Amino acid sequence: MLHALEQRLGPRFSVLRVYCYGLCMGTADALPGVSGGTVALLLGFYGRLIAAVTALTPGRAIDVLRGYDSDRRGRAKEALLEMDLQFLLPLGVGMVTAVALIAGAVTALSESNPVALFGFFIGLIAASAVVLFRSLPFASGKHALAAVAGTVLALLVAANVLQLPGSGAVLIFLSGGLAISAMILPGVSGSLILILLGQYVFLSSELTAFLQSIRDVAFGNGTVAGVLEPGTTVVVFVAGGLVGLVTIARVVRFALDRHRELTLLFLVGLIAGSVPAPLHEIADAHALTGDILALTAGWAVVGALALFAIDWLAGGFDPE
Repeated sequence: MLHALEQRLGPRFSVLRVYCYGLCMGTADALPGVSGGTVALLLGFYGRLIAAVTALTPGRAIDVLRGYDSDRRGRAKEALLEMDLQFLLPLGVGMVTAVALIAGAVTALSESNPVALFGFFIGLIAASAVVLFRSLPFASGKHALAAVAGTVLALLVAANVLQLPGSGAVLIFLSGGLAISAMILPGVSGSLILILLGQYVFLSSELTAFLQSIRDVAFGNGTVAGVLEPGTTVVVFVAGGLVGLVTIARVVRFALDRHRELTLLFLVGLIAGSVPAPLHEIADAHALTGDILALTAGWAVVGALALFAIDWLAGGFDPE
């Protein structure tokens, strides 16, 4: 049916369809425990996504920028086609739309009801680890070691024993590189990385403030200075993400190509070790009393049931 509509309505429908793909992928990546890469697999465009991201190289970008020269215009057009921007641009806009909407909800809920929000996230993350581990082999000591290494690394980061170097803009830049690289991996959510690094609520609030300040300026109620502060954070994060796509993401893809099962087990280990990370956000708002922990556990059950329902509807996770 979709194919028939696309033939009838032409390129406009194709762009709309890819935009909707972006909405789905962005929604998944904005929620820890749900992976945009897995959504891409389920919807059947993961191969095209990886090919397009892999094609984003500095050399092709330079070829496009040199397109002002009539002698180089042909090569510029070839580079644009190779990078598949007619696919990546509407996909990216859809993802940004979804992330912006969810960031606003996260910002509001983190202030009004952090126990429900982060308890729900704990359930999502824990159930995601169960679902993914269930689909992967533990056929040797190497498999178990890879899973344990990922879990221990995440636990150390969640406990602030290990930290990314730097702070402020440097930390935001590195967070962007790691999170956006994770977005294209099946099973790993970009927002999970941000929760693990303690940047999820901060970056969600900065994105919400940035969009609100733009609206205020557009309606004559704000100032350019009000846009610059949160806007700088967003720009640094996006810059880190772009660098991550052409560096970190390629390293992970290389590891998946060479040692797929071990790499996936390590990545799922990261998810398992991230389960307690949202507790830090709850602890910032409430003392972790018995009542608070019980309420958190209740919301975690809700989150886990939601993830298991998504997995059931999707037909399970295919590590291939």
